[in-house]
Amino acid sequence: DELMAEAKVPELPSVRRVVLVGNKISPARPDRKPDGIVVRTLWGELAWQLGGRDAYAKIAADDEKGTSPGDAIRGLLNDFGPCVVLIDEWVAYARQLHDRSDLPAGSFETQFTFAQTLTESAKAASNCLLVISLPASDTAGSPHTQADDVEVGGVRGREALNRLGNVVGRLESAWHPATAEEGFAIVRRRLFTPMTDEAYKQRDVVARTFVDFYHRQHQEFPIECRDGEYERRLKEAYPIHPEIFDRLYEDWSTLLRFQRTRGVLRLMASVIHSLWEKGDKSPLIMPSLVPIDDPRVRSELASYLPNRWVPIIESDVDGPNSLPLRLDGQYSNLGKLNACRRVARTVYLGSAPLKHAARKGMDDRQVKLGCVLPGESPAIFGDALRHLAGKATYLYQDGSRVWYDTQPTVTKLARDRAAQLERDPDKVVEEIRRRVQTDATKRGDFHGVHCFPREAADVPDDPSVRLVILATDAHYIRGGRSPAEAAARQLLDSRGTASRLCRNAVVFLAPDKTRLQDLEKTVRMYLAWQSIVDEKEILNLDPLQVRQAETRRKEEGGRVKGQIPEVFQWLLVPVQSKPTDEVGWETLRLSGIAELAVRASTRLKREELLVTSYGSTRLRMELDRIPLWKKDEDHVEIRQLADYYSRYTYLQRVQDPSVIAEAVRGGVGLLTWETDTFAYAEGYDGEKGRYVGLRAGEALQQPLTSDSLGLVVRPEVAREQIDRVVGPGPDPPPNFRRFHGSVDIDPLRAGKRVGQIAEEVVVHLTGLVGSKVELILEIKAQIPDGAPEHVVRTVTENARTLGFMSQGFEKD
Repeated sequence: DELMAEAKVPELPSVRRVVLVGNKISPARPDRKPDGIVVRTLWGELAWQLGGRDAYAKIAADDEKGTSPGDAIRGLLNDFGPCVVLIDEWVAYARQLHDRSDLPAGSFETQFTFAQTLTESAKAASNCLLVISLPASDTAGSPHTQADDVEVGGVRGREALNRLGNVVGRLESAWHPATAEEGFAIVRRRLFTPMTDEAYKQRDVVARTFVDFYHRQHQEFPIECRDGEYERRLKEAYPIHPEIFDRLYEDWSTLLRFQRTRGVLRLMASVIHSLWEKGDKSPLIMPSLVPIDDPRVRSELASYLPNRWVPIIESDVDGPNSLPLRLDGQYSNLGKLNACRRVARTVYLGSAPLKHAARKGMDDRQVKLGCVLPGESPAIFGDALRHLAGKATYLYQDGSRVWYDTQPTVTKLARDRAAQLERDPDKVVEEIRRRVQTDATKRGDFHGVHCFPREAADVPDDPSVRLVILATDAHYIRGGRSPAEAAARQLLDSRGTASRLCRNAVVFLAPDKTRLQDLEKTVRMYLAWQSIVDEKEILNLDPLQVRQAETRRKEEGGRVKGQIPEVFQWLLVPVQSKPTDEVGWETLRLSGIAELAVRASTRLKREELLVTSYGSTRLRMELDRIPLWKKDEDHVEIRQLADYYSRYTYLQRVQDPSVIAEAVRGGVGLLTWETDTFAYAEGYDGEKGRYVGLRAGEALQQPLTSDSLGLVVRPEVAREQIDRVVGPGPDPPPNFRRFHGSVDIDPLRAGKRVGQIAEEVVVHLTGLVGSKVELILEIKAQIPDGAPEHVVRTVTENARTLGFMSQGFEKD
């Protein structure tokens, strides 16, 4: 109607139409028409359709003898015009003819004589249009594929195609199938109702939203999305994303059976109908939204590919039991966007038809272009692609390019080998032990770390604190009977055939049962990939498969390393409130990603279940509370005292005996030794009833050792001996006029620690009449990587507000 109005033509003229379809006409069997005419050749069929009995009579002799009618064709076109002649599947007709004239339709050679006559006659005739469709072919004589031969019908078909192409090509005005840009309009006109003004407004808003999104996230999408031209393409293709047309017209159209316009229309009709039935509200139909799980859509796509693609689609692309659907169910961040299914659909649509292409697959940016809607995070779809590439059987990845193939990847081989390792758990345990042993080279504050001891004798019985990492079968179960506690109890009570003496010098680290299962699964995958890399020559892997195996081995190895701290997280610490109580367990859960022993010692120190320095006043309290003084005597050997601390779990757990020796040395040197600590003596003379080398209130010149024969002496007994030696009457108590102290504070527990210091030290000093107490908090921070600008600004302003006398950051 629009064209007629523009041409000012009130009504369409009457035009005779001739349609010749080569695979619908038999060259061996004449066709009897309703009026009794018997037609044998293409030119006979042309004449009869053009003018019935009258037209056929003009070329009847040539039709009966199978010879070309020559110039009679031009007369027919003029006499019975205006007319349009459409010829399709001519190659399929011509390849059936013989070299000799033994068929009613004429010979193979006569067919091309007729083709030349027809094309020249159509050009010379008035009001005649001749349209001939021929398969695309390389008429220059370059090597052709087997698919080309299938399309045109082997050698005879190729010869027919080439000769028809040469004849028609001399006079043709070539018209090629619709481009992707033209396909936009064809699909929209055929499958959607005409757009209203409101629909155009909505289209423009959607196109602008997508373009703005591509600009903001330009690093995630192909470079062409940044051009202003892309907004025009979005509008032209609306409500379908241009990426779908690009894939169909550029990739799928290379397939033998896929017809560019008709195939696109048929496929998109199924897609649109399926989405309409489901009530899909997406702003555009993206490649990721093509419902490949719909039987109609899947059947349409699979019809252009070999049958072996069907199980691949069902297992690795889309379907009720497909891998992408399972992954979306396992990971909530992926599942809320159906990210794995959308990625799999996009990759399939963009790679399945390119199986034999020199450059396979599609770039990850192109994958995101087919998946991501404005407002969604491209990173989520990147994660989905990594999950798929790691587990799919038919999905290949080489650098940034991914594609589906009909040959299984080495991923399936790795999964099979990992499954076999379930029947050989010793290899898995040994790999975990090896990695834990490597991790344990950093011991933290422990004197030794013992991994997976097979028997109690593997853990030395000495007074220096040690960490025992229990094996995987000694896992910890929270809130139930735990194999870890049973294994720890056995190691705590014995050292082989004898009882363990230093029970306060061992703590235990156990794996979490729930997380252990995930670690074992990851280790099996790592060992499977390791074995494939080791056997790459035996397996005859190509370079791509070798790279894939090496990459996956590295990834799984990194995953194992990251999971080990998550698995070995339960500290079992033997504790006892008082000597008469049973030894119990305090369970601590570790966090962080540092080495196991480092995390364990840090947590123990924070909970004061392990100390590396011991206060002398605290030591005096324990001497009196337990008591630890030698029975019926007023002293105890330093060596014996250190032994007590390594044996009895109701005492403070110290790093090693030297901690006790240093506490003794510090206590002897305090001026308040009579009330707060103790005295020291080199020995005791029983005959004379006196201590030898008695020291108190003075610093010892020589350091003490844990195996020293020196004695810790009760302060009142030491004072009595000192008074006897010096003279009658005690010295007047010293007049203490000054106090100075400094202490290291854990920045993570500063608030609690400063409160304790204020309550237990500062309050006593400020309560004295006339006292003047000065309290200074000094902060020193080393920042190897440099402080961010916002932290510098915040700390500087807050310090100034809080009245710091001096503060500031220093540059390198």
